[in-house]
Amino acid sequence: MLSTFVRRCRGLVPAFAAATFAAATPGLAQDIKIGYISDMSASGAAEFGLGALWGAQQAAQDINAAGGVLGRPLAIVARDDMAQPPKAIQGVTELLDSEKVVALIGSANSGNVLAWLHLPQQKKIPVISPIATATDITKRFESSGENYIFRVSMVDRDQIALLVAYAVKATKNKKIAFLADSTGYGQQGMKDLLAVLKLHALDPVAQEKFGGKDTDMTSQLSKIKAAGADTLIIYGLADANAYVLRSMEKVNYFPVTLGAWGNINTPLLQLAGPALAAKLIFTASSTATSTPKAAALNARLLDKHPKMTAFVTAAQAYDAVLLLATAMKAAGSTQGPQVQQALENLPQVEGIVKTYDKPFGKTNHEALSVADFHLAQWQAGRVVCYDDAITRTITPENLKQ
Repeated sequence: MLSTFVRRCRGLVPAFAAATFAAATPGLAQDIKIGYISDMSASGAAEFGLGALWGAQQAAQDINAAGGVLGRPLAIVARDDMAQPPKAIQGVTELLDSEKVVALIGSANSGNVLAWLHLPQQKKIPVISPIATATDITKRFESSGENYIFRVSMVDRDQIALLVAYAVKATKNKKIAFLADSTGYGQQGMKDLLAVLKLHALDPVAQEKFGGKDTDMTSQLSKIKAAGADTLIIYGLADANAYVLRSMEKVNYFPVTLGAWGNINTPLLQLAGPALAAKLIFTASSTATSTPKAAALNARLLDKHPKMTAFVTAAQAYDAVLLLATAMKAAGSTQGPQVQQALENLPQVEGIVKTYDKPFGKTNHEALSVADFHLAQWQAGRVVCYDDAITRTITPENLKQ
């Protein structure tokens, strides 16, 4: 629990070319089908997509072992969107129109989610997003009266609130710098970083950017080093961030370095190596070492999927299915409008990431917030909780956003 700011620590799949998942569980006549759509083969985010699929499948298996939902088994029906919005739209259309799923989970890429969200919204099919972080995902239909889009994942602005709170306490000379990639993801992150740091009455001593495919950031880092920054927040994808760390080595410059949860992806470890990867501290909602329940689920999933590394998305997807099943039971129905209403009025639910106490409401469709996050890092090839003297001093008042 939060001694001060975030939950304290208690305690990926090498990119493989997975074929399209036609169905994750055998279809039974009376199955309640939950659709799953995500990249599972085409990009670094595939690790997140596979982890979430395995978490969702495990949740369905556990629920079925306990009697199912309304006397019927759950089935997870999956489609691989290959990180392409047109593929994602096609997959969601198939799941809705051909498979007749009663709810949806996915995708890993925020752009893909935003490309297909209107389809389930129009058909009044509830969605729980267990991976993507773009703030707009749950907001797009907020004013529609009946918003069918929910989320059990980290939100970009919440992650930044935690990173900046840590940075402000970590810096000894009050010189914090930002380095973000030039994609929409990185530049939106830069915008949020600037806004949140301003709330702490500080401005960055330097702000630089790099191309998403760049491999040498020594020029940007030399400028940041010359500006005297002792703390740096980088906002980019794992592979590019690995090259940032390698460039740090070239210029012999290692400030306190922070980043978002995308650094859980193994390209960071593979490209930077264990020693450099361990220098980066990043956000997470759950790790294999965060709670006993998380450790137990991680062990069960590793028995089936030994190369799984994105446990965080497995945990979030597990909880997403659990919340959907609880809503269906409460509604006594699998019809979208009834399930949507039940989701907005859920009782307490014991999940993997946390115990959800009325996680959603009419105006709040985010099950997790910054108070549910902690920091993590790579150690010995695994993602583990990060806890130090600074994390113990951060209070909720420090989490400005």
